[in-house]
Amino acid sequence: MPESKPASGEKRLREILAVLRKHHVARGVSPKELRLIFEDLGPTFIKFGQIMSMRPDVLPMPYCEELRRLRTNVRPMSWETVEAEVEHALGKPLGDVFSRFDREPIGSASIAQVHYAELKNGEKAVVKVRRPGIRDIMERDVALLHRVSGLLKIVGRTGDTVDFNQVTDEMWSAALQEMNFLKEADQAEEFGRLNSGIAYVTSPRVMRRYSAESVLVMEYIDGIPIDDTAKLKAEGYDLDEIGEKLAENYVKQIVDDGYFHADPHPGNLRIRDGKIVWLDMGLMGRLSKRDRYIFRNVISAAVRGNVNELCNLLLVFCEPSVPVDRPRLFTDVDSLVNRYETLDIGSMNMVDVRDDLTTVADRNGLAMPKGVSVLGRGLITMEGVISAISPNINVLQVMVNHLSSKAADYMDPHQEIKKVLVSMAQSGRRIPEIPSQVSELLKMGIRGQTKTNVEITGSERPIKAIGRIADRIAIGFAEGGLLIASAILSTSNLPKCFLGIPALGAAGFFLAAALGIWMIIGFLRRRK
Repeated sequence: MPESKPASGEKRLREILAVLRKHHVARGVSPKELRLIFEDLGPTFIKFGQIMSMRPDVLPMPYCEELRRLRTNVRPMSWETVEAEVEHALGKPLGDVFSRFDREPIGSASIAQVHYAELKNGEKAVVKVRRPGIRDIMERDVALLHRVSGLLKIVGRTGDTVDFNQVTDEMWSAALQEMNFLKEADQAEEFGRLNSGIAYVTSPRVMRRYSAESVLVMEYIDGIPIDDTAKLKAEGYDLDEIGEKLAENYVKQIVDDGYFHADPHPGNLRIRDGKIVWLDMGLMGRLSKRDRYIFRNVISAAVRGNVNELCNLLLVFCEPSVPVDRPRLFTDVDSLVNRYETLDIGSMNMVDVRDDLTTVADRNGLAMPKGVSVLGRGLITMEGVISAISPNINVLQVMVNHLSSKAADYMDPHQEIKKVLVSMAQSGRRIPEIPSQVSELLKMGIRGQTKTNVEITGSERPIKAIGRIADRIAIGFAEGGLLIASAILSTSNLPKCFLGIPALGAAGFFLAAALGIWMIIGFLRRRK
């Protein structure tokens, strides 16, 4: 039976409101209730909840932990719908391509579901089938999410400081990337090329001939789920070796390739024939050459405790939303470095580091680029996977070791030589000027003409506050003058035109009253 068409916007809004009433959201929403609400609202909201579960900077940790339990297996499509979608994409009957096609799906998620199949030539495959109309359904739900985004503020702590519209856009961007299976095929092939030289890493081969935008056919890979530690041990695998190789490969994806798996949860990782198998390239992250350079230098500066360099890198990397108070930024970063200085890298975890950096950035009005949130989620997910299978392996330590071992590879000799030559040339031009400058400085000292220019940084706010006070005092004097002048005019022999008061006197009183009301409103606003 074919899938039903998406409900209209108004009908869907009524459905959402009915679910909210069912869970009595007016009384507040507990972590468990929030998860149940998302499950009742369907695929779009499940995907939204999964994104939110990785954002402790947005929701309190208990909510994040509960949202991680959102089911990945949503109600599967009917066989008739699957068959129709595959035949439409292939342009021929199912039996002309496959000798076997299992009706029951291996897995069913919010955007697509996966079936096991075998080609006519005997090759084993998995067929990923997109839900029909899912783009229209999710696009409509995203529009409604923007309209009801204030609901999530009920959960507490968030208030007006969290932009849930931005989180919704982030989810929609990720969903769009996952919906186009031809793009996923491109991503899978690029990932395969970048990791082809790693002996212990592999990924499924894409069968382009049978793939389309809505159907993706790939090599079937079985293997052992990476979190099935009992089976891995029984097969003779060393869990610490797996953890170390997994961390090393993920760090390589980030700092060397700038192209990394953005959803490295256990369901997307297998172990087969001694190799780590990466599955599902629907959601990938990308870092530009510039971002990788800054990221590597941030790690290096943090390890060396170079606060000044860290501040400069943050200012280059982030987007200031307000004028940056550099002394305060330096103090905050210095405090952060001092806190971690006494800790061993192996004892640190990504969640704490991410939360502390986010706090410093928010306090100083620095907005992290979008790619950083994807990277942060990926690293935190990877840390969780590795800690579950091999607690002795620390991702941060592996990253520092990787950067140290490849420091020479990251250096561009041509750029470094160019910098040195430019610096030497600039210094050489200044050398002949030094004697005359010293002589001039001594003459000015003898004549008492030397001056010292001092720039007081961080004083902008007090100066602005003093300026505002001076403005209010000036307005107060002006108002007092108006009242006195108007009173004098009222006792003069000028013609009376308003309540027995001369026109100029009445105008003065009205203007003084307006100024007074304006000052009171301003005072009340500042109190808020």
